[in-house]
Amino acid sequence: MTGLRWGILATGGIAGAFASDLRTAGLDLVAVGSRSQESADAFAARFDIATAHPSYEALVADPGVDIIYVSTPHPMHHENARLALEAGKHVLVEKPFTLNHGEAEDLQRLAAERGLLVMEAMWTRYLPHMVRIREIIAAGTLGEIRAVTADHTQLLPSDPAHRLNALELGGGALLDLGIYPISFVWDILGAPTDIRAVGRLIETGADAEVATVMTHAGGAISTTLSSSRAAGANAATVVGTAARIEIDRVWYVPTTFRVVLPDGTVVEEYDSEVAGRGMQYQAHAAERLVRDGLLRGDLLPIAESVAIMGTLDEIRSQIGVRYPGEEADRG
Repeated sequence: MTGLRWGILATGGIAGAFASDLRTAGLDLVAVGSRSQESADAFAARFDIATAHPSYEALVADPGVDIIYVSTPHPMHHENARLALEAGKHVLVEKPFTLNHGEAEDLQRLAAERGLLVMEAMWTRYLPHMVRIREIIAAGTLGEIRAVTADHTQLLPSDPAHRLNALELGGGALLDLGIYPISFVWDILGAPTDIRAVGRLIETGADAEVATVMTHAGGAISTTLSSSRAAGANAATVVGTAARIEIDRVWYVPTTFRVVLPDGTVVEEYDSEVAGRGMQYQAHAAERLVRDGLLRGDLLPIAESVAIMGTLDEIRSQIGVRYPGEEADRG
């Protein structure tokens, strides 16, 4: 198999971005599934997709599809990814991976049983500037890493019925925005050994702002800030004893960064040159993992995605956010 045949489940904004980047990269996008034929047809026409299915069930049953990109809102990720896995398809699931740790564990277990890839679409990890940052850290250029800071703050709709603010739709800044900096500090520093979180809840019970301070192996500290009600710098810094990396706005998309010595000397400047949004890199990674039989993943192993959901659960527990249907004694 030289390449996988992709199907896209759902037709929202993120699905369109992914489809565009697949086309830019020349990958094989063959089908789309929506909850209506009209929506599927419109999406297929927009991106020159051969097959448009009127349901998710029809999409996952399509024998001409090898891998499904699940692009629905995160409260539906578990159900939709499970549907695809049960149909024998590999799955790339939009971030956050699921609504909570329990759902993530279930998908991990099912994929292992079926011998399939299930992978979180944390596309930032696969971008060229993030690849270079990991190379710099691995080379020891920064010395011992002592701190990582990152924020993801946007001025988003305040309508209580909007999915960002409605608990029944998995609303809140943490899962929608905070997944980026939380996954980033996991990437650089590994699992937290201690988590402290504060947040501000709105009238719906969803979180509008969340800040975390976490301790990691060796005593390194990370701080993150997420907000859906104010737009901040959206920058990130990795601070080491020998140098630091300053990632510019917006740090989680293709951007620029500098490696700076303690005296202010800039020893490296990096500027990303990426076609489209850059979501094609995660698609290439998924195809490579399937080709090489690395179904547990490598750059973002499924076990790490599951564990990150556990971190998000603990943060939500500390700030008092619980979604409908979750156990009362969670956390």
